[in-house]
Amino acid sequence: MTFSPRVRVRVRVLALALSAALALTFGLAGCAPSASPIPAPTAATAIPAEYATFYQQQLAWTNCGSGDQCATASAPLDWAAPTGPTISLALVRHLATGGTRLGSLFVNPGGPGASGVDFVKQSLNYAVSSQVQGAYDVIGFDPRGIGASTAVKCFDTSADLDHFIFDLNTQPRASAAWLDSRAADSANFAAACAKKSGDLLAHVDTISAAKDLDMLRAVVGDSVLNYLGYSYGTLLGATYADLFPTRVGRMVLDGALDPASSNIDVLLNQATGFESALRNYLSWCLQQKQCPFAQGGAGHPGSAPGAAEVDGAMTIVGKLLDALEKSPLTGKDGRQVGADTMLTAIIAPLYSNSQWPALTQVFQAVAGGSADAALASADSYYNRVNGVYKDNSTEAFSAVNCLDYPVSADRAQWARDAATLAAAAPVMGPYLSYGDAVCAAWPTKSIRTPAPVKAVGSPDILVVGTTGDPATPYQWAVNLAGELPRGHLITYTGEGHTAYNKSNSCVNNAVDDFLLSGKVPVADPRC
Repeated sequence: MTFSPRVRVRVRVLALALSAALALTFGLAGCAPSASPIPAPTAATAIPAEYATFYQQQLAWTNCGSGDQCATASAPLDWAAPTGPTISLALVRHLATGGTRLGSLFVNPGGPGASGVDFVKQSLNYAVSSQVQGAYDVIGFDPRGIGASTAVKCFDTSADLDHFIFDLNTQPRASAAWLDSRAADSANFAAACAKKSGDLLAHVDTISAAKDLDMLRAVVGDSVLNYLGYSYGTLLGATYADLFPTRVGRMVLDGALDPASSNIDVLLNQATGFESALRNYLSWCLQQKQCPFAQGGAGHPGSAPGAAEVDGAMTIVGKLLDALEKSPLTGKDGRQVGADTMLTAIIAPLYSNSQWPALTQVFQAVAGGSADAALASADSYYNRVNGVYKDNSTEAFSAVNCLDYPVSADRAQWARDAATLAAAAPVMGPYLSYGDAVCAAWPTKSIRTPAPVKAVGSPDILVVGTTGDPATPYQWAVNLAGELPRGHLITYTGEGHTAYNKSNSCVNNAVDDFLLSGKVPVADPRC
């Protein structure tokens, strides 16, 4: 069906297989102040008796490579029915390396659908600084429905998921026949998820995951939750703060979602965010030699292009997508690249400007009639390696979002939303529309109602936003910091998705100072 739902919001280090996502040289944080104790909770944290079995369980940590320890916790499938069926939650722990231990720091890389266990095991230095590693046991966890925890399952084979993601809808876009085909494919996907996942499918919402997180906090022996959430992980962290404000320790939310945003708000902001990121990429590309969008392909190094040149390049991208809609390219493995897959291939490298050269390679290859570079880029987005999906992130992404965001099944509303997206983002908007088809067919109804968080009684919380972040636009960080009663905004002026440990020493120092000593900036440092 060539499915293009909401854009994923997660740190891209695990998914990107293009060029050198891990070869960046990041600025190290400056010398941090000495670690200081974390204050005790400000209110009683008594646990209801019916939850005691879970909150008092003992984890059996075992070595699982590279000095890490792994464990599995048990949680109720439904927190409203704690004596009912249970699920498993996977964790990994990297013990504090320094002399003064402050407790545990739970880390989530986003998604929804990304594995926190893989993130910590494979990318610890990308996740947190060495100073933070010295002071905390860094814990990665797979939220319910995801990865090595009790996981959402939909298809038996990678080929089945290939058909859902990459097969073309050959009907005229947005026509009744096109919508019928999309609705049928969505219904088949939803039915497959319901058949393979069973009752789990109704309980992978963010509110339930936040309740799991409070239980995990207790079983590792911490009186408050210290937490670093990236991307979707900021929604999980903000939800936790709303539910358990007096159990918040030191919390950092980087690449923030606004919990008050509706599904269409998210789509609209992401469409305009990626459209802006594409313009920024094209402005950079036009200054490079061999830029495929420069007149004659020569580029003009060192000379910033005019707005008209960037507009012209955007028009070329739009025409390319239109051409692929009508005449897809076929890759060596038989998969086809139409407009939707090409859009995914464009979006994946836009998460980080370090990936812009890879995007140029994609455009060059497609201009030469080859689909394979675009397919490789799309595969990196879906964590598909050698024809095999390495995780269940695609299925989990839909399962969580369908519970977290109410959607309409009204096709007239879809058309109005599509017109709004196309007006706001003329190049990308048309291909980010009609994603509601999947959740409209979902076998369970949404649980969460988007609304501002209150978190009354919570301590200071740091919110980090990047001005050029396409996946979680900067305004969301501004909004979330304003919603939190003691929210503190750290602005990074730059490109890319998320900033801590990936941007400059100004951001790194602000976050490290907070995690290590509880120090918050007097005002936004505007890094």
